[in-house]
Amino acid sequence: MKNKLFTISIFIITAVVIGFYPFIQKSADANVNISLNKKPKIQLAILLDTSSSMNGLIDQTRNQLWQVVNEFSKAEQNGLKPSLEVAVYEYGNSGLSANSGFIRQVSALTGELDQVSEALFSLTTNGGSEYCGYAIRTAVNELPWSQSEGDIKAIFIAGNEPFTQGPVSYREAIALAKQKGITINTIHAGNVEQGANSGWKDGALLAGGEYMSIDHNHKIAHINAPQDKNIAVLNEKLNKTYIPYGVEGEEKANRQKVQDDKSNAISSALLSKRAAAKASSMYDNSSWDLVDALETGKVELDNIEEKELPEPLRQMAKDKRKDFLKKKVEERQELKKEIAKLSTERSKYVAKKKMEAGAPSVATMEQAVTKAIQKQGEAKNYNFKK
Repeated sequence: MKNKLFTISIFIITAVVIGFYPFIQKSADANVNISLNKKPKIQLAILLDTSSSMNGLIDQTRNQLWQVVNEFSKAEQNGLKPSLEVAVYEYGNSGLSANSGFIRQVSALTGELDQVSEALFSLTTNGGSEYCGYAIRTAVNELPWSQSEGDIKAIFIAGNEPFTQGPVSYREAIALAKQKGITINTIHAGNVEQGANSGWKDGALLAGGEYMSIDHNHKIAHINAPQDKNIAVLNEKLNKTYIPYGVEGEEKANRQKVQDDKSNAISSALLSKRAAAKASSMYDNSSWDLVDALETGKVELDNIEEKELPEPLRQMAKDKRKDFLKKKVEERQELKKEIAKLSTERSKYVAKKKMEAGAPSVATMEQAVTKAIQKQGEAKNYNFKK
């Protein structure tokens, strides 16, 4: 009797599964499509040692931020361009609180890259205690990391003191990161063997990341190019297509201008790299700029309260506002194309000059970050176009 009931049960279950299989398969296919159509994301947390010997490390990171963005702007996953979010932490600075492990979040994960630039320019150095494990654990716990396995989630921690210092074991911190699918990459500012012998290499190996050694005191040489002057003019025109809205709109528009000025103060070549990044899909200011907000679908113009609009738009009729913003969208698209074209020409010119000079290759922050992300991205079906 039991055998008979068992046979009947198997028959019923099989019939049900076969009957529902088309619907199950259809649902599974739908989920795959949703996953494929979702905009991929690159999330980076940069943890910088800001003790007294690390001025060179901070300068390199400031000077190479926009080149990193330009490299990432070439990326695609399943034909889709990713968004970029960056967080900045400092650690090892005696001016920070001992209760927090001498660690401070300077900027949370954000797609507003001017905020990242502002954070980097705000950093100063002071002697202190460098607790790498504590810093990693803090970034892992504090930041809103993506839940998607297809997104790149990476921490880059850079410094020169032993990786093993502090009350939090780096092994414990790395185990926590791995649970969330976060890769830890270690950058030793100094000799490669010294870094390997002081825990930096072991930390990267445990985390499935990259161990790299850089010359943090190497001064970044920005090569001026014939295209720089025209790119600067186009950049000024590009800024005029930004229409601030909301409570923080004007403040963030001013921050954009300030970060332009800071880059230009270092070199007109650095401003050109920044302009190229601003012309890329990575540069998104939809939280305060109406043009980006409308293009990305973040807001509907009719749903914005009058008080959140800039004064010139408040005085326009609704249909005039739409015409005005449409023209700004078109104008920005054309300016981005022109900047991209000149930036390509500029890159070729700079590459040729470097080749003629026969300048030695020096490992820097930009190379460490881009190489690691490209390698880790390939494992998640990211393609970095040359």
